[in-house]
Amino acid sequence: MTLYEKDLAYIWHPFTPFSEVGKVIPLEKAEGVYLHTTDGRKILDAISSWWVNLHGHSHPYIAEKIAEQAKKLEHVIFAGFTHQPAVELAEKLIAILPKNQSKIFYSDNGSTACEVAIKMAFQYWYNQGIEKKRIIAFHGAYHGDTFGAMSVGDRGPFNAPFFPYLFEVDFLELPNCNRLDCQINSVERQNCCVKNEAIISQFEALAKTGEVGAFIYEPLMQGAAGMRMYSPAILERLLKIAKEHQIICIVDEVMTGFGRTGKLFASDYCEIKPDIMCLSKGLTGGTMALGVTSCTDEIMEAFKSNDLMKTFFHGHSFTANPLACTAGVASMELLLAEKCQENLKRIEQKQAEFAEKMSQHPKIREVRHLGTITALEIDTEQETGYVNEARSSLYQYFIERDLLLRPLGNVLYVLPPYIISNEELDMIYEEIEKMLEDSQS
Repeated sequence: MTLYEKDLAYIWHPFTPFSEVGKVIPLEKAEGVYLHTTDGRKILDAISSWWVNLHGHSHPYIAEKIAEQAKKLEHVIFAGFTHQPAVELAEKLIAILPKNQSKIFYSDNGSTACEVAIKMAFQYWYNQGIEKKRIIAFHGAYHGDTFGAMSVGDRGPFNAPFFPYLFEVDFLELPNCNRLDCQINSVERQNCCVKNEAIISQFEALAKTGEVGAFIYEPLMQGAAGMRMYSPAILERLLKIAKEHQIICIVDEVMTGFGRTGKLFASDYCEIKPDIMCLSKGLTGGTMALGVTSCTDEIMEAFKSNDLMKTFFHGHSFTANPLACTAGVASMELLLAEKCQENLKRIEQKQAEFAEKMSQHPKIREVRHLGTITALEIDTEQETGYVNEARSSLYQYFIERDLLLRPLGNVLYVLPPYIISNEELDMIYEEIEKMLEDSQS
């Protein structure tokens, strides 16, 4: 049997409808921005392999560090032990996270990072004997596929079979202003953001009940919902209300972290900082599975007790895996290096120029751009959404042209590794424009 045939016989792939099971592409290796198939094709990875790959595939520096660590300590139970990679990564993270963050809790991925955060917030109140059992989230949110993360995510096709088992959440509409420079008191904002005032009023009314324990949000951009954006000025107002009413603010930076939005973290766009942060994806440069939940000293304080029942009883077999933490340290070093920071600015400029050009295209409903991310909402007969039928045809169109673009329904986005060249970006843009021209003819 070939690799393809064995895969078909034994493997169940994620987010893959039965009708698409036979469309997997066997890979032999990956290097830089390219995926090399077993039959000799070279596919450009324009979405960083589900947003995780920061520095290109098989980066030699990260690979070298992992290999060195594998000869020293591959894994150890993290209850009762510690090691250099976990401590070093935590130290480096605390140095670049918002200044109020002081503790690092390790897990395995973005979903578990959010799961930890939700449990941490609920137990914070429980340990103090305070009943604040409600939680606020946005419609359209996606925080992962574990049950807590699903509960605070949008009720949609991802989790429909599990609706009866999810806990109740107070959902708000996502603010509809996607201007980063939107000012709170500007006339322009008053004209275009009437809906947002209603959202803010709803949030404040919920906060005043005294029953809300936490507010979880993707900062400035909802990834899985179609790269939907909203302004930091509006988020700032919500965070202010939350702080005034002692609501724990949980930010999900799984997608937006590590430079994707033009700053190291999307939370850096706001003056008011979250109490708990969730990180994964780019954390190891896309090399190994690792999740992080960071928190303030104030959150940690509620767990400091000789009472065994105030312990945070959460953990994973591979918590703080030394190989993954080593990859995280290496990725951080590459990210903060001058060359990478220059690349971030260059990619942001290229993406902004492409977004501006596409904003005038008759086949585009809306263009959204932030940092290294550009998203195009393609005009189709169906409403915008993940189940829009354009998803499959768009994916197939580009993969046949050796370009990995995995649309979110009819939303086509470019989210590249930071080593991509201007020429490679131009090639992506040209293929997108050709697709739009073909769809018009």
